[in-house]
Amino acid sequence: MDAAELLVEGLETEGVEHVFGIPGEETTDLMFAIRDSDITFVPVRHEQGAAFMADVHGRLTGNTGVCLATLGPGATNLITGIADANLDKSPLVAITGQGSMETMHHESHQQLDVVDAFEPVVKWNTRVNHPDVAHEAVRKAFKIAETEKPGATHLELPEDVAAQEADAEPIRTRGPAPPSDPNPTAVADAAERLREAERPAILAGNGAVRGRAADVLRALVRRTGIPVVTTYMAKGAVPDDDPRSLMTVDSGNGAGSEALAEADLVLAVGYDVAEHDPAGFHREDADIVHVDSQPAEVYAEYDPTIEIVGNIARSVAELDDATAQSTFDTAWYENYRERVTDQIADAPAADAPFEPEVVVPALRDALNAGDVLLSDTGRHKMVLAQEFPTYEANSVVISNGLATMGIAVAGAVSADCCTDGNVVAATGDGGFLMNAAELETAERLDCSFTTVVFRDDELSLITEEQRETHGDSFGTEFTNPDLVQFAESFGMEAYRPETAGELHDDLAAAIASDELSLVDVPTAKP
Repeated sequence: MDAAELLVEGLETEGVEHVFGIPGEETTDLMFAIRDSDITFVPVRHEQGAAFMADVHGRLTGNTGVCLATLGPGATNLITGIADANLDKSPLVAITGQGSMETMHHESHQQLDVVDAFEPVVKWNTRVNHPDVAHEAVRKAFKIAETEKPGATHLELPEDVAAQEADAEPIRTRGPAPPSDPNPTAVADAAERLREAERPAILAGNGAVRGRAADVLRALVRRTGIPVVTTYMAKGAVPDDDPRSLMTVDSGNGAGSEALAEADLVLAVGYDVAEHDPAGFHREDADIVHVDSQPAEVYAEYDPTIEIVGNIARSVAELDDATAQSTFDTAWYENYRERVTDQIADAPAADAPFEPEVVVPALRDALNAGDVLLSDTGRHKMVLAQEFPTYEANSVVISNGLATMGIAVAGAVSADCCTDGNVVAATGDGGFLMNAAELETAERLDCSFTTVVFRDDELSLITEEQRETHGDSFGTEFTNPDLVQFAESFGMEAYRPETAGELHDDLAAAIASDELSLVDVPTAKP
């Protein structure tokens, strides 16, 4: 076989089922190797969409998503999605083509040093410069992508190397080395601190979901009654109908953030500082117990008293065992829980203009607990993160490491491919048109997800922030096409509600449908 075939056989050995991408002249041998394999190649409309699809696949399944592009502009178009996967700790392998090795020493058409360009946004990347190392490169890329903390890796395959005969076989796949067991002394010390605390609280982060620690975390919370606040990326780690849930942390005066700031001990489970600035809950006189697969980032306002480093689920389970005879005060946070429930129960008036706060309850009513909601970045994301009750881990996907616009529609394509329930992409009109072309990809794949567009003809989150700091806004307004006609041009079902009743009916009809659909929600300006 040639190197391209060896690389693709390596992908098959790793269990890859889909590769998302756009082919180019320099990836021709790779493309035909994929054609002759059991892997499904999904042609997309923009390489950024391919990277987002691989990113969301990794988030939802825990298995590495794969995207492919050619050299030069194809490769650079992947970067945003790759960076998102890396900061959001999603396992991803990107594969790019390149010109022949003989051109590397001088300037040539479309040639960029892609390996060097990708270096800041991946865990590891390399150029496959000899056919007999392709099998090792694939195995290493997947191993590093999947090892805690997961992230993105990259392989570049020059076209002349791809066509050369390879004298090797794929290396059999092995799961990543599991994180070690937690240190017993650290667990005992943390348990003692918990017993002494008067107002302990839990901050659950991305690692609690990624590390499959939701079940043991729920058990700890049920037994102890310690309240839980989640980051945006950990929504559902503890269900929000649990009386111990204070929903999500934010940068304002939300109940969860205020409770964390009042706590005299914060048990941070799988929390990364990239998810949320710890300055909002930092107190010099409060203890922080860091429970994660790796030591804490050095950060002046996140300086743990104790670090329990190892398998997150086992660490939480051992903390639960170590505090089995302890009781904890639950009265101190009752007013915060009341604020959470009151906020959720505060139904908008029937004639209220459509704002995210009006649409989110209708979305919750239309979705089942295990359905998947992907949120793009914008004003609606803040409301979804803070006011959308979530009951299952990984049922809400929010980009909050890179916090990039444009992820929702592309991500919904892969979510629809790898989940059985309903899928909704919630996006503002700014983020929607960044990757709206992937609706054609979705239609071609016979996807059946629903896109909900919060349309207010501006980048409203930036408008709000500008007005807070400068009393005015600038550069945030734009116009939109008729989104119903736009959707219908792809062969989709499309809705534009005008009343609260129509909003509920349209969302219910769209989400329950087996067809690809779009709901254009004209949203009041901020």
